[in-house]
Amino acid sequence: MLNDPIPPHVDPRKLADRGTTLQGELLLANLERLCDPLSDNVGTVQAKFVFERDERKAVVIHSFIDTEVKMVCQRCLELVTLPIHSECSYAVVKEGANTQSLPSGYDVLELGEDPLDLQALIEEELLLALPIVPAHQPEECQQPAGADEPEPSEDEVTRSNPFSVLAQLKRDPNV
Repeated sequence: MLNDPIPPHVDPRKLADRGTTLQGELLLANLERLCDPLSDNVGTVQAKFVFERDERKAVVIHSFIDTEVKMVCQRCLELVTLPIHSECSYAVVKEGANTQSLPSGYDVLELGEDPLDLQALIEEELLLALPIVPAHQPEECQQPAGADEPEPSEDEVTRSNPFSVLAQLKRDPNV
């Protein structure tokens, strides 16, 4: 097991033949697309990749990625720290190969002769794992300013009926 900084590019076929496990950290600031929706880019990403061949001799990558990100809570508009965890299993196939015979449970990772960009793979997984609407847990969320004021009840608000004119016309025998 290698516990160094995650290399930027690897050959998954060679690593699978050796049964290699890569584990390490990556700076969150290095993932520019991921940092766009975040409130800051401080922190690290812990990643672990297990390369192996399955019973059909296909190259398989198991990824485990963890980090914490800060986003704006959409309920109270304060910062919220969210733990992000992603686990995925990939079957590496050549570009254009038939993927119908792959067992279910694997995501397909088409790869040509170029090495695999691990940093881009980490960034994609984390982007998919981000919440659509970031928010605190309901019991932890602060109410926005002005939310303490009760709304006026129905009997306090007198609304004019837009159809009252029609009711008057209906009652008038001259029309």
